[in-house]
Amino acid sequence: MTDQKSLSNLRLWLLLAAAFGTFSVGAGFMHAYTVFLVTFIETFGWSRAEVSLAYSVSQVVTGISSPLVGWLVDRLGPPRLILMGGAILTIGLVANAGATELWHIVVLYGVVMTLGANCLGLVVFVPLLSKYFVRNRGMAVSVVQSANGFARAFSAPVATLMISGFGWRGAYLWQGVFMGIVLLPLASLFRGIGQGGRRRTVDTEGWTVRQAVRTPHFWLLFVVYMFTGLGSFLVALHQLAFAIDIGFDKLYAAGVLGMGAFLSLPGVIITGTLSDYIGREVSAIVTYGTSILGVIFAMMITSPDQHLLLWLHACFFGLTWGARGPAITAKTADLFPGPNLGAILGVITIGTGLGAAAGAWLAGFVFDTTGSYRFAFGLSIVFYIAGSVAFWALRRPPAIRV
Repeated sequence: MTDQKSLSNLRLWLLLAAAFGTFSVGAGFMHAYTVFLVTFIETFGWSRAEVSLAYSVSQVVTGISSPLVGWLVDRLGPPRLILMGGAILTIGLVANAGATELWHIVVLYGVVMTLGANCLGLVVFVPLLSKYFVRNRGMAVSVVQSANGFARAFSAPVATLMISGFGWRGAYLWQGVFMGIVLLPLASLFRGIGQGGRRRTVDTEGWTVRQAVRTPHFWLLFVVYMFTGLGSFLVALHQLAFAIDIGFDKLYAAGVLGMGAFLSLPGVIITGTLSDYIGREVSAIVTYGTSILGVIFAMMITSPDQHLLLWLHACFFGLTWGARGPAITAKTADLFPGPNLGAILGVITIGTGLGAAAGAWLAGFVFDTTGSYRFAFGLSIVFYIAGSVAFWALRRPPAIRV
């Protein structure tokens, strides 16, 4: 009996929905930092590079902790990891409400919250879904990965409203309360799923981490993750600040960018599903091109009366936010299948953390140096092109080296 038949069809879709919901919650709290960034600039007078530091640290921590998360999920299973991560995330949110110094934010958001959210993220769910969804792996991964864009879409307007109504400290406090309330229900959604979602019989087939790192494909994937993180976060973290600097109203800009980010739901699912039919490489390159168009539209904005350009930027950039993820992640599962996929994916994900961290900080540094984000946006296009070239080089699978 195949793995996919080992669970009923209904249970499979409930499992996919549970992964989507859990990832949405954790990612939503993390993406809300784009709004808190603007508030910290106004409240504390910190520079763009300074307020970007916490986000950059967060991305580095995400990357370096992903191998550990992958190793843990292979052994403990999703329910225990979600309980542990949710508790850590709750502590970080509540503690952030009392932050008074930059280093408080760096430690609480960049380290504590990040560790918690990473236990509710892709490294936990991709090995599980890759096992049960084999023939339509791209579709399954794309559905759960679309949660990242969904979270990014609702987090900005919701956080803006919460900060307006409760202040930024109250917003963090109530977010912590919410996380504490939903913690047990989220973990219970995965009850009955074994360690890493695998059978308890010994499975020795497939790639090991040591074998994977000895192939050029592993390092090409690492580079793809890194370049994609650079290209995306040279823009994403500072989108709202960029729009406000141009002269757009804060709530209006958050709404437009949020609506654009909502498009990532169909964008990620469609491109991920298409990757099952037209190939991972073609699907990914189409999304790179669409994102580049979105960045170009942003670079064309010069005044707050150019609403159409803001919408075009939000829609094109938002449509493919995370849309490369399913193709890249599914490609990783295609190239390195087996019981160690969680650990392999965790190591490769370090590339995303490094790229996103560098991109987020570099955009702030560029603004502090030049007074504009335009050079940073130009660099985003360069890294997107480099990522598409590296991904195209992954067309042929590697041979296992003993």
